[in-house]
Amino acid sequence: MITNTKITVRYAETDQMGIAHHSNYAVWFEAGRTDLIKASGMTYSDMEKHGVIVPLLSLECHYKKAAFYEDELIIESRLTKVTNTKLEFEYRVLKEDTQELISTGKTVHGMVAHDLTPIRMKKEQPQIFAMLQAAVEPSIQ
Repeated sequence: MITNTKITVRYAETDQMGIAHHSNYAVWFEAGRTDLIKASGMTYSDMEKHGVIVPLLSLECHYKKAAFYEDELIIESRLTKVTNTKLEFEYRVLKEDTQELISTGKTVHGMVAHDLTPIRMKKEQPQIFAMLQAAVEPSIQ
């Protein structure tokens, strides 16, 4: 499954040059990831109610071109890997009108209980595990 989340670069997200600040990309990735999880069949909130939280373990972002104030962007998100204890997502940030590639990225998340102990999803949460596995798409990076 691939989801596309539309983001318009806000003035507060830019620096003195009118360029989107690099720190916003992590927030945009989160918006895309949240939409992808929801499209898979369950919201993040519902996962948490079932005792599963997915803290960030690592984040990569590769900047190709600048995004500017009022640019309309598409955050293309895909879940590329599900293991018993981890999720891996990849992202592409594109200018909506030209499909020009602005950035690529990747995040890795653990799957843990509220006390931060790892969950073996296949055994402890088989329905959520199956839902996530059904959403996996091949890596493009």
